[in-house]
Amino acid sequence: MMEQYLALKAEAGASLLFYRMGDFFELFFDDARTASQVLDIALTTRGEHAGEPVPMCGVPVHSAEGYLARLIKAGCKVAIAEQVETPEEAKARAKREGTPSSKVLVKRDIVRFVTAGTLTEEALLEPRRANLLAALAEVRGAIGLASCDISTGTMVLEECAPETLGAELARLAPSEIVIPEDFAFAHEPGLEEAALHPARDFSSEAGGERLRKVHEVKTLDGFGDFSRAMLAAAGGLIAYLDHAGRGRLPLLLPPVRRAGNAGLAMDEATRTSLEILASSTGGRSGSLAASLDRCSTGAGSRLLAEDLSAPLLDRQEIEARLALVQFWLDRPIERARLRDGMRSLPDIGRALGRIAAGRGSPRDLGQVRDGLAEATRLHEWLAAQADRPALLARLLPELGGHGALVDLLARALVASPPTERGNGGYIAGGYDASLDELREVSGNARKAIAAMEARYREETGTPSLKIRHNGVLGYFIEVPARHADRFMAADSGFTHRQTMKDAVRFNSLALHEEASRISEAGGRALAAEDAHFEELVGEVCAAREGIARTAAALARLDVAAGNAERAAEGEWCRPEIDEDPALDIRAGRHPVVEAALAKAGERFVANDCSLASQDRLWLIGGPNMGGKSTFLRQNALIVLMAQAGCFVPASSARIGLVDRLFSRVGASDNLARGRSTFMVEMVETAAILAQAGPRSFVILDEVGRGTSTYDGLALAWAVVEAVHSRIGCRCLFATHYHELSRLAESCPALSLHHVRAREWKGDLVLLHELAEGPADRSYGLAVAKLAGVPKEVVARASQVLAKLEQARTETGGLAAGLGELPLFAAASVQPELGPQEALVERLREMDIDALSPREALDMLYELKREAANTKA
Repeated sequence: MMEQYLALKAEAGASLLFYRMGDFFELFFDDARTASQVLDIALTTRGEHAGEPVPMCGVPVHSAEGYLARLIKAGCKVAIAEQVETPEEAKARAKREGTPSSKVLVKRDIVRFVTAGTLTEEALLEPRRANLLAALAEVRGAIGLASCDISTGTMVLEECAPETLGAELARLAPSEIVIPEDFAFAHEPGLEEAALHPARDFSSEAGGERLRKVHEVKTLDGFGDFSRAMLAAAGGLIAYLDHAGRGRLPLLLPPVRRAGNAGLAMDEATRTSLEILASSTGGRSGSLAASLDRCSTGAGSRLLAEDLSAPLLDRQEIEARLALVQFWLDRPIERARLRDGMRSLPDIGRALGRIAAGRGSPRDLGQVRDGLAEATRLHEWLAAQADRPALLARLLPELGGHGALVDLLARALVASPPTERGNGGYIAGGYDASLDELREVSGNARKAIAAMEARYREETGTPSLKIRHNGVLGYFIEVPARHADRFMAADSGFTHRQTMKDAVRFNSLALHEEASRISEAGGRALAAEDAHFEELVGEVCAAREGIARTAAALARLDVAAGNAERAAEGEWCRPEIDEDPALDIRAGRHPVVEAALAKAGERFVANDCSLASQDRLWLIGGPNMGGKSTFLRQNALIVLMAQAGCFVPASSARIGLVDRLFSRVGASDNLARGRSTFMVEMVETAAILAQAGPRSFVILDEVGRGTSTYDGLALAWAVVEAVHSRIGCRCLFATHYHELSRLAESCPALSLHHVRAREWKGDLVLLHELAEGPADRSYGLAVAKLAGVPKEVVARASQVLAKLEQARTETGGLAAGLGELPLFAAASVQPELGPQEALVERLREMDIDALSPREALDMLYELKREAANTKA
């Protein structure tokens, strides 16, 4: 057995080997050590190898999926080694080979590699998240990118430049990436854990041939115009799937070509900053997608996430999506009916994926049947609706056309098919007359056994006689031990089988014949059901492309209805999309923050944002916690949502199409890559200055704060000038550098704004309102007080600030020279004070709350003495 195991382990390589032994998958050696730690299961030993005990652990086959999910989540890959013959077949093989049957070993083989990007099992996938596998290939300086979700079969091919690879991978967020062993850009961030595959599989010729073979066509022209880099990546992707499936490919739909300029471009930093699909904590909760998602199905949620990850640039297509949302928003009763029907809709796309991959169950066939039947009913209902928008008219044909298949599956399957096919019982009665006969024979035989039991009780005078069944003996007669003698007699007609502590078991010729009839009929019935299952799978696979289009149409309807529901909840508006590079948002809100405040019973303060050619750069000041970052992000999110085809949280919004969106908000470091907080800030700022163009929208927050005052101010000053005069894009720039307000004199398209705040009785009141004009101050000490900084520290900071402000007033401020400004030296010089000024200064600096009663009394006497010596 260990020889067989080690041979399979050599084939599995770095993957953990799940070695099937009866009802368990066993792991040995280092695989066992790794799995026991990840799964928190007992590590034992068994036998010896090279003189040492063999480490071992295992998981039950019936619950293996849960353990697989945990291993995959931990970054492991797993090879599944199954028994590929029965013990009877192994004995027959041994007989043919002349090997003693006592030494024969059941053959095992690796039937599948399980990796993060090759999952299809329902229990291993998140219903509301796509599971993408991506493959990269480089051809003459261009990088081809092939991505596929094998749970639904979608496949997209695209091409990008090396410098934009990170942004494209951030958009896709694949679960697994495959690259050739000689990939020139393997050192790029995000590819550290990429799977390596032989470079020979990443050629454009091989890729084209594999695509033609998979889709059984002579030319790919009908699918699109694919570059050599795209075909090379597709070839590597298919080869990897072929390796993982051990020669059986999953569902692969015809590839779709995506143009590099098809959508609103965002880099990884922007996606992270805006928390589009995941919040800063890494989970879905608190993200834009979670806040927007009102979809009734997992497929709808996956499509919504795709929309938000890749907003459109095509104004006509954006308007088509918005019109469909408006259609459902205007029809609340019909919307509720649609959403109710969607809630019971199975995920037919993923069910189809499992069926096509050879991992389908009778339940998956039932899901396809039920999903297509509901789609047919929706088709009939929607076809009767008046004033259908263009997108709905395009989707309607995709919902119908499956009548014959639905009828076949409805006749063939029981109402609720089981998840396992091995025990039968999923083919409906009346579908196959011969199968019904076999079931009747089996049923009659069981009745005959019951009658036989009653007859034997009467003939033998043993009321406690029973006919039982187990997996080892089959059917047998069992009587209490005290009655066994009469059954032992040679002429009794019974044959002794087994003696137990309190019972004895027998057989009889009549029972043997009935048991044989049951076994034969049951086996033939299972074989007949299995044959019907394969026939039904073949019919479903033959219609796979049409079923996939129906699944996609249902998901698009779900997204539109869900967006309409969210718009109705929040009283959101339909954005107006035009080509003019402007941005006019009235009473805009942050969708995530507003929802969080609503749960706490608080109201979000809405603000306007109006950027035009003559006023396209806003310089925003004001206190921390005043809402500057929220204002910046909410406008970026409104642009993103609008171009994704969603309604937006505002009273009105006019969005001039944005080709690239950039966000430099928040402080973070990346110590693993050797980058400090300031270094990360500068890298992201550099990317914006290098890539932004006139149609971009940029939000920048506190540029330069990670370094010294002079360096930071100088950098912020230069960045504002570059954005205004060289790039010329729409931009919101938040800062604490009041000196930047001087730029309004030399930058005609720059305007000054601030978030309002007031101090009331020593406390800071944040109004979260945006107003025109520069901020009078930053209120940093008041915010520190709100944060709980000790009073003595805030008081000392107030003293230092007063001296610094005095020095700045005397020298004309930092912006006056941007040169050598001895702020702290000037602050340390104290003017000569007279007796009265000295007494007042001493009173001002006194912290009365810090004095004990005795110290206060002593201080009062001392001040009285000084006052007596001071002339009026």
